[in-house]
Amino acid sequence: MAGFDDAWAAVDQPRDGEPVSTELRLLLRRVYSEVLTAPVDLTVLKESLTALLEYLSGQGRTNANCWAVDMFFCLSEGWERDWTEQQLPDYFHDVLALMGQALHSTVRTPKIAENFDCLPEQLLARVRRLSCNTVNECNAILRQSLPTIRGISSHQSWLSSLGEVTLRMKE
Repeated sequence: MAGFDDAWAAVDQPRDGEPVSTELRLLLRRVYSEVLTAPVDLTVLKESLTALLEYLSGQGRTNANCWAVDMFFCLSEGWERDWTEQQLPDYFHDVLALMGQALHSTVRTPKIAENFDCLPEQLLARVRRLSCNTVNECNAILRQSLPTIRGISSHQSWLSSLGEVTLRMKE
C-alpha cells in the first residue's frame, strides 16, 4: 500500500549532486499526514505548512529541497490518496497547487518562481494570512479577500498534455 515512505522515495533525489535534507523529510511527513487526516484540522495544517515554508525560506532553501517539495505536490506520486482529492478549503488547495508549480525555480531562476508567486516567502505570506478554524469559515473569508487559482489544482493534467505535445512535435 502506498504511503509517505513511497511518496518520499519518489522525490528524494539529489539535484546537481546536492542531496535533499533529512529535515525536509520530517516537515513533509507532517504536512502529508495533516492533508490526509479526516476531518482536517486547519489550524494544525496551517502550522505544518508554516514550518515547511519557513524552512524553505531560510536554512532549507536549496535547489534539491525546493525541487523535492515541488515534485511532492506536483505529481503526488506514492501518496496513499491524492491530496487534490481531499476536501481541503480552496485556499489550502491553492497553496499546495502553487507549491507544485514553480517552487523548483526558487534557487536557480528565482524571478520565474517570483512571477508565479511560488517563492517560499510568498507562499508563507499566503499561509500566514489565513485565519479561520473551519472549512466553511475559511472559504468564506478567502472568497472575499483573495483571488484563487482554480485552474492550477494539479500539474498532472498539464504534464500529460505537455507530453502529448512533445510526442506530436517528434512525429
